[in-house]
Amino acid sequence: MEFSQADFDRLLLAEHTRKTSELNYVKDPLDAENLTKWGGALLELAQFQTVSDAKKMINDAISKLDEALAVNPSKHDTLWCMGNAYSTTGFMTTDLDEAKVYFDKAAQFFQKAVDADPGNELYQKSLEVAAKAPELHMEFQKAAAAQQTMGGAGSSSSSTGNAAKKKKKSSDLKYDIFGWIILAVGIVAWVGMAKSLVPPPPPR
Repeated sequence: MEFSQADFDRLLLAEHTRKTSELNYVKDPLDAENLTKWGGALLELAQFQTVSDAKKMINDAISKLDEALAVNPSKHDTLWCMGNAYSTTGFMTTDLDEAKVYFDKAAQFFQKAVDADPGNELYQKSLEVAAKAPELHMEFQKAAAAQQTMGGAGSSSSSTGNAAKKKKKSSDLKYDIFGWIILAVGIVAWVGMAKSLVPPPPPR
């Protein structure tokens, strides 16, 4: 998996945010804004990990976001990040029935975010996409299976070198697919947090 300069910059920013949030947590463990930033940074960092490490990091993000919601249950950006964490988990789950459980949780959190901030177009769009998630999941799984089949096609020789190359291609494909999913969620999460931190326009 190769990193562009933009990827590297995002990685550094997310890691800096994570470390800063950890330090701030020691000072004030009940700061919902800090916990939300920490959870968002973990979601962003997850895209640079192996699949198993990404799942662990997403679970850590869910834990931080749960803490933030315990402090402020109606914090809309936290609710929205939680929806992203669950939908990412759903897409990383190969079994559709299991994935649907995560997509349903994601939709519940997106709906709560919309209820808390009805004018937020990003939250509304996330809720709309969550309704299509099971269908997208099936398409994603079909595409992944087709890619693996195409990667497995070719010469029938089973030399060690060819087997290693096929395994590497399959592994790279998984990283690429999961990377794109997590990248999309990460970008949307950062845009959402940035929008939520913009001060409202002055009254007229």
